[in-house]
Amino acid sequence: MSTQVPIRVLVTGAAGQIGYSLVIQIAKGDVFGKETPIVLVMLDIPPMAEVLKGVELELYDCALANLIAVEPVTTEEAAFKDIDYAFLVGSGCWKPSKYKCFYLCKIRSRKIPAKNFSAMTRLDHNRAIAQIAARCGVDCGSVKKVIIWGNHSSTQFPDVKHAKVIKGGTEIGAYEAVNDVPWIQNEFISTVQKRGAVIIEKRKLSSAMSAAKAACDHIHDWHFGTKDGDWVSMAVPSDGSYGIPEGLIFSFPITIDAKTRDWKIVQGLELDDFAKQKIEITTKELTAEREDALEVSKLKMERK
Repeated sequence: MSTQVPIRVLVTGAAGQIGYSLVIQIAKGDVFGKETPIVLVMLDIPPMAEVLKGVELELYDCALANLIAVEPVTTEEAAFKDIDYAFLVGSGCWKPSKYKCFYLCKIRSRKIPAKNFSAMTRLDHNRAIAQIAARCGVDCGSVKKVIIWGNHSSTQFPDVKHAKVIKGGTEIGAYEAVNDVPWIQNEFISTVQKRGAVIIEKRKLSSAMSAAKAACDHIHDWHFGTKDGDWVSMAVPSDGSYGIPEGLIFSFPITIDAKTRDWKIVQGLELDDFAKQKIEITTKELTAEREDALEVSKLKMERK
């Protein structure tokens, strides 16, 4: 039995399809390590209480040595008490629409620093890696430094201008490795941008397995730090880097210090006109979504 203090982890929407795929990965050590004891708190709405209980029973049946306890709850007060990490996951399928905004109006905290929140573009990041790896005939571990700029939507900009590929034992630029600029600037970008919609069309459900894996990757790297010579994509509050409006939640290339777990936006990357145009498009969409979210939040506050 480990003498470490358990990490208390919350998963919201835990009875949903993403939550169901996510909790087992957390419980068996894919995020915080195989030897790290975990207390897993699972939150969902009261009508899903019996489903949560079923998930709890399954987790115990997995006989995981590092899973100390499972706590299914249906109130936010119980869910958020003394947690170390929270995966804020929706339990319903994303519905295609002309515009989409996600509102976190009910849960507010002035005590938690903004830097402790981030939004996930790791699924898009992983999709970009997989596409480049397949095109170059290498494994995904041989591709690094891809970037997702902007929104988790069809305006996102998957950028491989600074990416590297290990091919034939030599590390070269992704553009050189692919050797097909039209493919990179058209089919590749479009494939990553529309991948989620294609999966919904095929499965009639949103991505769950890949989304859960990406969420685990996201928090794993936040907890342990990014690898030397690489970065990840995370949506964080902008500090004005690359001309993105300050405070806008935007996906950037990010490095994370392994000791402090502080993230930093990678600086000094050169952007050509093509990249600037793509980034401008996704910035406009995110700015509009922020205004919509603020308006909804204002209306909710006025109704109280």
